[in-house]
Amino acid sequence: MKDFTVISAMIKDELDGAENYIKEAIRVREEDPTASELYFNHARDEMKHADELHELAVKKIRTYRAEQGEPPAPMQAVYDFLHEAHMERASRIHWYITKYTEK
Repeated sequence: MKDFTVISAMIKDELDGAENYIKEAIRVREEDPTASELYFNHARDEMKHADELHELAVKKIRTYRAEQGEPPAPMQAVYDFLHEAHMERASRIHWYITKYTEK
């Protein structure tokens, strides 16, 4: 379960970074389009990292199931909670990136 706690903290950091870049990208969009695009690119990078970490968490659950059967209820509950929270937040961030960068 410690793995999920560490991975979750890392995902949160990546999502926080993506949100910070998006906020700045939107703030400077009109006055400095070059900086805005750079910030959006950094947000995309942060989201890529978060997505990769999420895939790692999913892989760990699958491996656990394959090797040991169903994970203990507390482990599954932590995973389910974090999965849902991260996916909801990631979806929102992806929406902002798409909305403000569509040409």
